[in-house]
Amino acid sequence: MPALLGAAGLCAAGGVFSWAAVAPSAQLFGPTLRHTGDSSAVALTFDDGPNPAATPALLNLLERHGASATFFQIGEHVRAFPALANEVSRRGHSIGNHTDTHPGLTFLSSHRIVEELDWCALAFASATGHRTRWMRPPYGFRGPQLASAVRNQSADMRVVMWSVSGRDWKLQPPARIIKRLRRVTGGDIVLLHDGDHRMMTADRAHTVAALEYWLPRWKDAGIRLVGLDDLPKDDLTKKNR
Repeated sequence: MPALLGAAGLCAAGGVFSWAAVAPSAQLFGPTLRHTGDSSAVALTFDDGPNPAATPALLNLLERHGASATFFQIGEHVRAFPALANEVSRRGHSIGNHTDTHPGLTFLSSHRIVEELDWCALAFASATGHRTRWMRPPYGFRGPQLASAVRNQSADMRVVMWSVSGRDWKLQPPARIIKRLRRVTGGDIVLLHDGDHRMMTADRAHTVAALEYWLPRWKDAGIRLVGLDDLPKDDLTKKNR
């Protein structure tokens, strides 16, 4: 019986660890941000850029609709396309650290995570002259060592997850993404992709098309599309679960 109880306890602990490592709502491995704290504001976030095959089209689309967003960029992509990374910042969008090479962080050592964040931060600084206080773990995977690695970057750096995902990381008809984004309401942080961690250029026409559909409709509904830098710190503490 003690052995069975011990095995059951290990299984339960393993289940909790797995949930905490991948669930966007999990806070066990440190606080994360999933909502804007403002019921009239939605934060669109784009991962895995910059990508010359998609990011310029998204920048133009956002500008056309007076929308701001946050781009979680990969350091090696920033080094490949520094002018595009700078253009994202120059147009007033927020930037976020998405590590240097997009590894899964769950079982990566704290030292290696710090290196990944440092190299990405250096790429930002070289391309844009700016630093960021936002970080998103690749795939959303976390481990207990992430919180200390993030604090090593900055005392006020925040780990940003999401409340709605477009699940747009692979090619698909835009209608599928349009349908998923029907869930978006004021206060959401939305996960989308302007790049692909597996290649420097990737087709993201499906994401652009979905946003061409939704941006004017959200605007007509009174939703403000904001970058994370645009939100007061007090709002961000109101709701992060």
